Amino acid sequence: MSDRTVAPARPRPPAGGGPFGRGPFGGGMPAEKSMDFGPSARRLIRRLDPERPRILAVIALAVAGVAFSVIGPKILGHATDLIFSGIVSRQFPAGTTAEQAVAAARASGNGNLADMLARMHLVPGHGIDFAALGTTLAWALGLYVAASAFMWLQGYLLNDVTQRTVYRLRAEVEDKLNRLPLKFFDGQPRGELLSRVTNDIDNVSQTLQQTLSQLLTSLLTVVGVLATMIFISPLLAVIALVTIPVSMVVTSMIAKRSQKLFVAQWAHTGSLNAHIEEAFTGHELVKVFGRGPEVEEVFRQRNEELYKAGFGAQFISGVVMPTMMFIGNLNYVAIAVVGGLRVATGAMSLGDVQAFIQYSRQFTQPLTQVASMTNLLQSGVASAERVFELLDAEEQTPDPAEPALPAARRGRVEFENVSFRYDPERPLIEDLSLVAEPGHTIAIVGPTGAGKTTLVNLVMRFYELDAGRITLDGVDITAMRREDLRGSIGMVLQDTWLFGGTIRDNIAYGDPTATDEQIHAAARATYVDRFVRTLPDGYDTVIDEEGGNVSAGEKQLITIARAFLADPSLLILDEATSSVDTRTEVLVQHAMAALRADRTSFVIAHRLSTIRDADLILVMEAGRIVEHGTHTELLAAQGAYHRLYASQFAGALTGDPAPAGG
Repeated sequence: MSDRTVAPARPRPPAGGGPFGRGPFGGGMPAEKSMDFGPSARRLIRRLDPERPRILAVIALAVAGVAFSVIGPKILGHATDLIFSGIVSRQFPAGTTAEQAVAAARASGNGNLADMLARMHLVPGHGIDFAALGTTLAWALGLYVAASAFMWLQGYLLNDVTQRTVYRLRAEVEDKLNRLPLKFFDGQPRGELLSRVTNDIDNVSQTLQQTLSQLLTSLLTVVGVLATMIFISPLLAVIALVTIPVSMVVTSMIAKRSQKLFVAQWAHTGSLNAHIEEAFTGHELVKVFGRGPEVEEVFRQRNEELYKAGFGAQFISGVVMPTMMFIGNLNYVAIAVVGGLRVATGAMSLGDVQAFIQYSRQFTQPLTQVASMTNLLQSGVASAERVFELLDAEEQTPDPAEPALPAARRGRVEFENVSFRYDPERPLIEDLSLVAEPGHTIAIVGPTGAGKTTLVNLVMRFYELDAGRITLDGVDITAMRREDLRGSIGMVLQDTWLFGGTIRDNIAYGDPTATDEQIHAAARATYVDRFVRTLPDGYDTVIDEEGGNVSAGEKQLITIARAFLADPSLLILDEATSSVDTRTEVLVQHAMAALRADRTSFVIAHRLSTIRDADLILVMEAGRIVEHGTHTELLAAQGAYHRLYASQFAGALTGDPAPAGG
């Protein structure tokens, strides 16, 4: 074995963390700079492309529904003309013709009345034609019922389109998370990342659900109503069109002010979630160190920031709705006045004016709806930007197209001139070479921050090398799929991780195909069985995600049993017995000695008593392997290992160091 320079302690992420900021106790804020609204919105819409057939059906249904809704006021206007004509006709004596009535009005000097009567279907002496009126109203009712049915079907299909799109988005985010390198997660507060995966995607879903249907129907309604208004009266149509540029200018001015606040709102939401997640995960430590007031103050500040951003965004965007209603009312008054004058001059019928007033409402209503959706659209696009930032994050290098596999699983690991650094400006491992033979136990010791965990992280390909290579059973680990590589490795960390489920399920996580007999055998070998049998439900005892209903030592034993059940060719034990009591540690050491047979083991340890029997001990100090050898050889050398050992067993070394090392 040759040793040169090895990594010192892995550096902390720089202030500000990754692209999303850093942890709440360290201060820092997620980035608040947003993409442009237009490109982000278009990118979100493009995600609907796989649903194109359903979207075409939605558009067809919307066109039919809007068309029937647009025809309705015209028919109702005809009904009004029938009623008005009937009432006026009754004012003239029977036997008089319509032409005579018009001529009489004109002869009396009332030209406007004559023009109005000329446009009417006047039948002097007759009242309202209820048969024709009933038929007209029946047609109107049928059209509105059909329009409602088409719009219901359109909403049903659009809901399916939206949910399918969000389903794919969630799946894509999940796949993306699995392709991201470990260094990405090291720089992100968990609460901030969870906020993007949950809150932001839910907000995107809500935005698509509530806006797509209204935007589509609003656009079609504006087109259909505008065409009908031009057909009825070009003059009144021009008056109605004045609202469009005014509305666009007002909406644009307000949107520019509120968009930044919506981006800040969701950024502050992620920051607050990160703080809450971290504070409650470490609730006991917060209490022990009396940091409660400081945690509450950080929460108060971030909650205040979220309140200000949220209030400002909603208030400013909320101004759009009343402004649009005011513009619409002005338009309504103008149409009513001009329309009334045109009826009086006989230029239009009363029914057409009534229909046009309805159309003016239909015309301004979709514009008002779109304006009222501005805040929802901006909020949804701001959330989409945050999700897209996650999807655009740099991924780990892909697995080879034709992966290699070792001919036999023996567990031989070789470092060949390996160089690595977390920070390009700070050299860590430089030109390291070492060999771990099959069945050997390689212990890595040294003070905290010496870079011990870095070595095993490189073996697991949690990080990629800058130079050199690492081989497992003669195969370069970069030529293997990560799944195959990690499937050959069992790892037990100092920080235990258990998921919500039974003890049996947590052990079986190492090998989902294992039988109960194999699970029990692994439990007995790691002395899990002895405390499980004292529990009321035995292996079916349900533990929570934090393992709160078992002790720290018992949690560690379960994780060790999980690794042993996987039957790996290479074991990595990173302070695996640090949470186990002395008596249990002795039992676990015996079990590990038996289970390490024919396996290579990398053991990172601070307690040197756990690695006395290691075949090779690497002593790391200040980022270098300064010594290597067996326990006895290193004690006899009176070097760095001797100093570490003396700091833990000073009494045993006072007389003769050699017996203490036996």
